[in-house]
Amino acid sequence: MGGQLDDKKLDLLKSKLAEWGATKYGFGYVGDVLPEKYRHLKYAISIVVRLSDQIIDEIEDGPTYTYFHHYRSVNTLIDNITLRASMLLQEWGYLAMAVPASQTVYGDGIGPYSGIFQHKTAATRSGIGWIGKNCLLVTPEYGPRVRLGTILTDAELPVGQPIEESRCGSCNKCVESCPAGALYGGHWVAGMPRDMLVDPMACSEYMNKHFKHIGRGSVCGICIKVCSYGLHSKV
Repeated sequence: MGGQLDDKKLDLLKSKLAEWGATKYGFGYVGDVLPEKYRHLKYAISIVVRLSDQIIDEIEDGPTYTYFHHYRSVNTLIDNITLRASMLLQEWGYLAMAVPASQTVYGDGIGPYSGIFQHKTAATRSGIGWIGKNCLLVTPEYGPRVRLGTILTDAELPVGQPIEESRCGSCNKCVESCPAGALYGGHWVAGMPRDMLVDPMACSEYMNKHFKHIGRGSVCGICIKVCSYGLHSKV
């Protein structure tokens, strides 16, 4: 298993990712940050699907029913893309595993409000974006108006230049707009603990209390809407 993906297969993989619906994608080395049982899958394919500006712009003091549906639909699309890509890699003789687009796992060494591997880590390692003050992946093109997916694989891929520091500067729009007061306004650098940027429990509890009627209190979207990078994407 493993080994370098040849140019022909790499070109086909790239074309398929775009054909299946990825807005953009990148490749990163993650062998040094994976849980032990996945450490043989040293490379990550990071998938980005852009969210609808129209739907995000409708968010004001909380999520809309349309946003919650859109959120779930895009997650489903991402899971479809990563499943198909991982099966293609397996067909070529590589090991590959699609990380669910939106899944919280607690236990087996994984802390609360976390997944089996962080999509944002894969994306920053691939050079797609950085972690903003909203503790979301921020891309130069679309801001945080994206959803992410990840494939872990033992196929050797041409990796991008990792982004290791926030480019948010002095902007604090998301921090000032968070109704839960869950954002600390920290400047992200690679490897820093998540709890220096956000209080995930405060975020979750606020959504559960105030937005229970929409998506069982699992989405908000305010910090996505107000981000300056996201607003620039429409210009």
